[in-house]
Amino acid sequence: MSQRHHTGRRRALLAAGLAVLSLSSAQSALPAAAQGAHAPSAPSSHAAPPRLVTPAEARVDALLEAIRHRPARLREFFRNLPKGGDLHNHLSGAVSTEYLIRLAGEDGLCVDEATMTAVEPPCGPGRRPAADAASDPAFHRALVRAWSMEGFPEGEPGHDHFFATFGRFGAVTWRHRGKLLAEVADSAAAQNQSYLETMVSPASEGAKELATEVGWDADLARLHGKLLAGGKLDRLVAEARAEADDADREFRAAARCGTARPAPGCRLTVRWISQVSRGSAPERVFTQMALGMRLAERDPRFVAVNLVQPEDWESSLRDYRLQMRMLAHLHRVYPRAHLTLHAGELWPGLVKPEHLTFHIGEAVNVAGAERIGHGVDLVHEDDWQRLARTMAAREVVVEVPFTSNAQILGVKGEEHPFSTYREYGVPVVLSTDDPGVSRIDISHEYQYAATTYGLRYPELKDLARASLEYAFLPGRSLWRGNPTREGYRPVAECRPEPSGLRAPGAACRELLAASPKAAVQWRQEVAFAAFERRFRAGA
Repeated sequence: MSQRHHTGRRRALLAAGLAVLSLSSAQSALPAAAQGAHAPSAPSSHAAPPRLVTPAEARVDALLEAIRHRPARLREFFRNLPKGGDLHNHLSGAVSTEYLIRLAGEDGLCVDEATMTAVEPPCGPGRRPAADAASDPAFHRALVRAWSMEGFPEGEPGHDHFFATFGRFGAVTWRHRGKLLAEVADSAAAQNQSYLETMVSPASEGAKELATEVGWDADLARLHGKLLAGGKLDRLVAEARAEADDADREFRAAARCGTARPAPGCRLTVRWISQVSRGSAPERVFTQMALGMRLAERDPRFVAVNLVQPEDWESSLRDYRLQMRMLAHLHRVYPRAHLTLHAGELWPGLVKPEHLTFHIGEAVNVAGAERIGHGVDLVHEDDWQRLARTMAAREVVVEVPFTSNAQILGVKGEEHPFSTYREYGVPVVLSTDDPGVSRIDISHEYQYAATTYGLRYPELKDLARASLEYAFLPGRSLWRGNPTREGYRPVAECRPEPSGLRAPGAACRELLAASPKAAVQWRQEVAFAAFERRFRAGA
């Protein structure tokens, strides 16, 4: 059965259920997500439960259906929709290109006119001051196109241009982590988000130097011991924490936090994920992994480790299994550090067929990843149905950035496994990846999901809830059990259903005070209640 038929059938069933609800003011059930283009029927044990729809949700859904073909109203709707968190975000690729150009000018950098790459001064022949972009619109436009996907021909392979942008503006981004975060945090707050996990490379140069000093050792336990010897790794952790302190100060100054006029980004809860450059030599990869995991256990601002750089590079493909074993070993040493991995960011034609058969499976079953970034090549994995069932049972989350999947891999619509994951009960969250490079925001991704897959408001609401449920925040959740499989049911302390219309009781207040995760989730429910109140009495 085609994706289009499934989507149309689900929308018709839900519309009927919502129509009954609007007449009776009772609760109605939302059918399970539509089946993906490649997916057979999922085992009933992993199928989504009936989704109870409240009268307030039905009113919002009716409005959404009424404006589906009115672009300006639809854009406004999705901008105001409470969208929780962004769990897959690279800080250097998230900041707007215009801001990068401005920073390059302020720092006195030059632009190599042959490659459009930011470089250190002096600006001699063939090197133009980046500051010229402020007064030369043509030069500014050329930089925007070179440093982002702006104007890139639709339908052409964008993989190489996308990844090349980072090298072109790299001289700008390492200087001002706090300023970059302030700009990105303001953008997230403007999109009605409350939480951000963003990726950076802590103590990058120090990690490179330590890896060179220690060298490679195939005995991973011995290699880890060499990093620890003489306090080497702990000094690197201290360097990374000092970097974070500097970034915090720069962020607070840039965002005016603690002043009479704080920027919206000051309200955002932010955590760091440590990047590992998977294309590097094995000793450097291992050193960055160990640093990130040790840091996550010693500094609450850092929560997890992830691998970055193209998964299809020759070195990435060659060392993939080795890197999964490295992570498995270090995860046993640092069990409190979280792990989210770019895996399956591949597609036929980009790599040989054999490379499509094991990356997600190794990330889940060998490295023990709790979340997977992209996961696009699912149906090309060996025994992919079993893998999907395993991911559902373990609640291994898939972080889905629709736009970058389309720009990098050319995968969208029916080819994308978004519906397949949902049909199998695998948790899914929407994310931006590199919104500055992609020239999008999180509202765009939610709107794409709604229009491409026919999602209704209750489904979009639960996608937003999932972005906080599966965030790497400490503390108990506001929701009990497996919400993807069983629905979002509040824990006993916070019953009845959190609505944002009443103050939490004593037991619930105690939970919210003790759990950063539950506190952020409660704020999201308050935001949903405010959003839904707009649509009372036909407003």
